[in-house]
Amino acid sequence: MKIGVYGGAFNPPHLGHITAARAVFELLKLDKLLMIPTGHPPHKLLPPGSPTPGQRLELTRLAAEQMGLGDRVEVLDIELSREGNSYTSDTLARLKERYPEDELWLLMGTDMFLTLHTWHEPGRILSLAGVAAFGRSEADTEELFSVQRDHLYRTFPQARIFTLSIPGVVDVSSTELRERLARGEGGNLLAPAVYGYILREGLHGTAADLKRLSLEQLRPVALSCLNHRRIPHVLGTEQEAIHLAERWGCGVEKARRAALLHDCTKKLDLPQQLALAERLRVPLDEMERREIKLLHAKTGAAVAETVFGTDEEITNAIRWHTTGRAHMTLLEKIIYLADYIEPTRDFPGVEKLRRVCYEDLDAGLLLGLEMTIAEMEERGAPIHAKTLEARDALKG
Repeated sequence: MKIGVYGGAFNPPHLGHITAARAVFELLKLDKLLMIPTGHPPHKLLPPGSPTPGQRLELTRLAAEQMGLGDRVEVLDIELSREGNSYTSDTLARLKERYPEDELWLLMGTDMFLTLHTWHEPGRILSLAGVAAFGRSEADTEELFSVQRDHLYRTFPQARIFTLSIPGVVDVSSTELRERLARGEGGNLLAPAVYGYILREGLHGTAADLKRLSLEQLRPVALSCLNHRRIPHVLGTEQEAIHLAERWGCGVEKARRAALLHDCTKKLDLPQQLALAERLRVPLDEMERREIKLLHAKTGAAVAETVFGTDEEITNAIRWHTTGRAHMTLLEKIIYLADYIEPTRDFPGVEKLRRVCYEDLDAGLLLGLEMTIAEMEERGAPIHAKTLEARDALKG
């Protein structure tokens, strides 16, 4: 197995890191990529006010998820959890113990490659891993690369070196990006979930008021709260909510905000959900305490209201998007159905349900509730009383 090792401060990880790593992954035909935030870089100190180690780890994890490599990319905390300076030679030695039969390749940009001979134990580094160095274009880097390649081959005959150009890679320094973020700029140079996490945590001089976010700010912030696999669903729900709101005369902005936040606590497990409900004083019935699918709607509504300042109409649309309730408002119906029929949903009867929702909203809601009840009965699962009340109210 060929394993890429990509380390760095990732302060913050930006699109340049992501596009370069993905390109090297494909060109070298790697089987796995390890991203490793540095703990205590020996060559420079992290600037004052930098994110905590835990925050840099989360930022790197969010960036890694944007590569589209699934479980072939993994973020490790082996340097963050190690005391003292973070020497690459020590990290590679530990990885070699973990992957003794596999081929390691150390990924690095131009500046790192050109100074590799000055690093701590460069010979040990080159004996443990090949080096894959990348630059923006051949014109910018090949002349420099060739000189350094020759020097390293002469000094360390065992070295394995692969240099490549990646035209179009985002070229921005982390220092410059941090300055832009402090000025309210630079979000376009980050993966949406990474930018959202920075805004949510107030990192790098950002000072967004979470209760007064624009829709353009709310979207990345909402995405940063999600498991990566849920992002297409939430974006699909937003788009479906727009269409339904326009069709039935509901406020589009409110529909979008409710859709973006409707699963904002979905990734939490049951103990975390219960702890959050207790902290926010969310009233729960017995079924909600047992069923995480029901619970996330209640905790999500509480977070939307307390953290993001949603009004009562949006908060209730989130609260009832799973069970429904009798006499739902127009926005509640739209979010319930947008969640049900958004484009990534694929189950028997979904096309009919989509068609009915645009012909008669209440008929679509009744059909959706009946489909849910039938599915729960078939599985022998309990049905929430609010769902039955919603169906019975629509049937008169």
